[in-house]
Amino acid sequence: MVGSEVKKREKMRWRWVIGAFMTIVLAIALASRSTSKISLFGHTTKSCQCSQDKHRYSGIVEDCCCDYETVDHLNGGVLHPLLQELVKTPFFRYFKAKLWCDCPFWPDDGMCRLRDCSVCECPESEFPESFKKPYHRGLPSDDLKCQEGKPQASVDRTLDSKAFKGWTETDNPWTYDDETDNSEMTYVNLQLNPERYTGYTGPSARSIWDAIYSENCPQYPAEELCQEEKILYKLISGLHSSISIHIASDYLLDEATNLWGHNLTLMYDRVLRYPYRVENLYFTFLFVLRAVTKAADYLEQAEYDTGNPTEDLKTQSLMRQLLYNQKLQAACPLPFDEAKLWKGQRGPELKQKIQAQFKNISALMDCVGCEKCRLWGKLQVLGLGTALKILFSVNGEEHLGQTLQLQRNEVIALMNLLNRLSESVKFVHEMGPAAEKLIEGKISSTTKLTSLVKRILASTVKI
Repeated sequence: MVGSEVKKREKMRWRWVIGAFMTIVLAIALASRSTSKISLFGHTTKSCQCSQDKHRYSGIVEDCCCDYETVDHLNGGVLHPLLQELVKTPFFRYFKAKLWCDCPFWPDDGMCRLRDCSVCECPESEFPESFKKPYHRGLPSDDLKCQEGKPQASVDRTLDSKAFKGWTETDNPWTYDDETDNSEMTYVNLQLNPERYTGYTGPSARSIWDAIYSENCPQYPAEELCQEEKILYKLISGLHSSISIHIASDYLLDEATNLWGHNLTLMYDRVLRYPYRVENLYFTFLFVLRAVTKAADYLEQAEYDTGNPTEDLKTQSLMRQLLYNQKLQAACPLPFDEAKLWKGQRGPELKQKIQAQFKNISALMDCVGCEKCRLWGKLQVLGLGTALKILFSVNGEEHLGQTLQLQRNEVIALMNLLNRLSESVKFVHEMGPAAEKLIEGKISSTTKLTSLVKRILASTVKI
């Protein structure tokens, strides 16, 4: 009798164990199913529009002259629509860059030869004559290098028949590449090469940011840093945040089906969970916007001639609407006040030091192993260098028209950078609440599941 009773209890216990196990498996499957649906499409089934009106960030953007609410309002209603149109015009569509690996900081370790070559120069017959003279010479075929990353990391070299009329070229003292040296430069159609996820990850990618932050950009916050050094860090951090947001907003969710969409979890993990990264994004956006508005007279008078009168007039009209927008001037007339910097006896010495640091950062773009990442890295760093050149290399507003000289490539980089920052700010404002709700939902589901498992296991042990 005692033996049979023990067997019954043992059999009953095993039934409870098996039942508990099946319950846990079912709970995990349901939880993973619901979270995968959320992350796949970037939103829940419920509307989250109401949350967009609530600002997590409020008050004045640190070191700037505008508040978060005003920035979001102006960007969504004025700046973003204009910039989206502007960068699609023939003038701002093309960017000139060196696109091969020539890292000046560490030996070539083969990181540019990890994949079969997938990018070739366009044949000379494909380029308009005005691209060849005086700004373009094709790369010799034996100079072509491979890039690290997946096929989506390669640069599409296709160009149409639109062409630029060259500007006077002067080298930028803030950047590494000699923009006046047109040998080994190539033109790229930015509309055919959007900034997005490329599969470029791992030690090679991390080494670039490690070198930027550890060697050339002082750690922040730190009591011993002066205001100028903090600003350099915030600019690089803001640019880093923006790049991460671009990747998350246009992400390859399923390689098998080539499904692209929003990866809100990635955006939260890389940017949103660190409030200072969002703050630095807004700061960088206002910093670059200030450079554009400061150079308004120069940019208005510049020639945007591509040989297409209709498009050129449209470009000039869009630039004027942006530069002299009444809503912008009324709500945020001075996005950033550069006059408070470089004061005291250390001013000139400090400017040279930070200029050298930023120049090293721009040189690191040649160490990027993914060709498309290198393209957008070079463009955005040149755009930031152009903003620094406008704000800190010209003495006084009254001499701006006489002393400021910008080359065409700098203006293209500057406006495309402002557009990318504008897109990032807009995406954070619109999708940030959804990303945070997604993460909160995952945490809640995980907590509930953990609690359920503990209760089941506890009841099993009692039996």
